[in-house]
Amino acid sequence: MAGYESKLARPDGTFSYSPEEDAVWGELFARQFAFLQDKMVPAYLDGVTRLGLNEGHVPQVRDVDARLATLTGAGVVGVPAIIPPAQFFDLLSQKKFPVATFLRRREEMDYIEEPDIFHEVFGHCPLLTDPDYAAFIERFGTKAKALGKPYSWRMFRLFWFTVEFGMIRTPEGLRGYGAGIASSPSEAAHALSGKAEMLPFDLMTIFRSPYRIDIVQPVYFVIESFAQLAASLDADVGAMIDEAKRLGDLPARFEKAA
Repeated sequence: MAGYESKLARPDGTFSYSPEEDAVWGELFARQFAFLQDKMVPAYLDGVTRLGLNEGHVPQVRDVDARLATLTGAGVVGVPAIIPPAQFFDLLSQKKFPVATFLRRREEMDYIEEPDIFHEVFGHCPLLTDPDYAAFIERFGTKAKALGKPYSWRMFRLFWFTVEFGMIRTPEGLRGYGAGIASSPSEAAHALSGKAEMLPFDLMTIFRSPYRIDIVQPVYFVIESFAQLAASLDADVGAMIDEAKRLGDLPARFEKAA
């Protein structure tokens, strides 16, 4: 997180953002929300409106938390960027999504390696207004927390191919729902280009699929509904991960990083 510092909450629980940060947020929001109209699942687009997100200013974590609590019982917690997996899973098990509070600078508008508040709030939070999706987040956190460290690597694979880069089938065709698609113009364009490989959602395949964080994704997994996503965790996930380890990884669909 070169050159970025996590913001500290003021006594009233708010965070201070400069006029320049509000301007950067506004430009990011206006550009991406218009671009996503035919690329993201309708529940995501509706969620942006239901949360009251707009281009006027960087949203306050406490306001997003209050709206989510009313809508689905979910919420958000401001955290200092990357947090330990155990803390991350614990928050998700409480239906609380951890949110980094710093915002990218203008020179990194298109891509930033660490998740910032635009990725966290604009990318992740709108779908937390959907009850089935919020239930999946809670169940994912509960499962990952119970399984513990030996299973966290492959649980992060599930997180990556769903919460970050998931695709869903809709009456209008394939649409994105992952936050990495929502917050990245290049990823959204790539995912809906027809050039990427689309596979049906399958836990075992996901647990055996490696990924890279620094490229547009070569493969996406497609769900039929958020109810299906939540129900997938009825499986004996621990046993499936044990079997995935025994079988080994599938061939990577990308070149190894230099």
